[in-house]
Formats: sequence, structure tokens, C-alpha cells
Amino acid sequence: MANPWQDPGTNRTYHHGNLREALIQAALSLIAEHGPAGFSFAEVARAAGVSPAAPYRHFRDRNALVAEVARQGFERFADELERAWNAGRPDPVSAVESCGKAYLAFARRHPASYAAMFEAGLALKDDASLQPSFQRAFGVIRHAADAACQSMAKDSRPPPLMVALHIWALYHGVASLFVGHGDAPPRKLPMSPEDLLEAGLLIYMKGLGLAS
Repeated sequence: MANPWQDPGTNRTYHHGNLREALIQAALSLIAEHGPAGFSFAEVARAAGVSPAAPYRHFRDRNALVAEVARQGFERFADELERAWNAGRPDPVSAVESCGKAYLAFARRHPASYAAMFEAGLALKDDASLQPSFQRAFGVIRHAADAACQSMAKDSRPPPLMVALHIWALYHGVASLFVGHGDAPPRKLPMSPEDLLEAGLLIYMKGLGLAS
């Protein structure tokens, strides 16, 4: 009698309820090793120890699997940004800096998720499941920018969305350029990425007339 937990064509067994998660973990490992575009759906199946047909039970194709990796990454990313924001305490400008440190920490601790989220070339507007997760993560940055701008006089207040985009560009630029991903070592700096980001945010915020 066939083993009900064994995938046809393989010598490895798995619990069918965990197949989806096994595929996601296999994809994360392959992304870490080869980048988000450097492997095939068949390689995911092989890494998970299942038949080439098995991944189609849960994902339309390889891109759909990478999109799910990215979606889960954005959800975890949003959680970490929200914790760092901490309802704007002790003050919005300091909390903006804390969010930046959380951004760098996420890129450092979860390089495969970060690559799937930002380097896979996924079209956010075309993926109904991915867009809300991305918007939730960016929403933390947008909320932080709104709160920081509220401390300024109304007649001199910059557009909060513009500030949010500038802050995001600072976070993302330092994370992408100076935090190592996978096998790529971080670029050498005379200071830590955290110190570089802190200095950039200070200059930007002071230029707007904001201060802790």
C-alpha cells in the first residue's frame, strides 16, 4: 500500500498539510542562494523533496510562489515597523529614526524575504494579494511622516506624502546599498549603516524645520 504522506516520484515523505510551507521555505533558501530570479519551479520542488507537479497544487507558477514569499515578508516587515514606530513615542521624529533602524535590521536578518519583496520585479498593482501587504508596510512610514509634519506650523508644513517618500528613499537606499544581502558583503563604510541613516535623517528633518 502506498504511503499517503509520500509524494509520488520521490523518496522523501512530508505531511500534505505542510506542503505549501515546505515550498515557501525551499523558495526562501533558493532566493538566498541564487536571487529571486535564479531558479526554476522544478528546482523548488526538488529542494522541497517533492515531485515536479506537486507545487502546482498550491501555486500557479514560480512567480506566484515568489509573490507569496514577498507577501509574507511585507506582513512581517509591517509588524516590525509598527513595533519600531511605537505610536510615535517618545516623539514622532525619534520614532521615524527608530523605523529606519528597523528597516535596516529587517534587510539584514531576512535577506531572502527582502530580495523577494524589492528585487523580484513583481508588479504590485497586478497582484491582488501582494498590494495590501505592501500598502500596510508603507502605511507605517506614511503615518510616521504625517505625525512628524503635524508638529509644524500649517502654513510651512510640507506635503506628508512627499516626506514619506523621501524617508522611504533614505531607508531603502541605505538598506539596499550598505547592508549585505545573501552572499554579497556590505559595502565598506567609515561608519555603520545605522549611523549613516541617522545622519541623513537628521539633515533631512532639520532641513524641513523638524527636530526631536
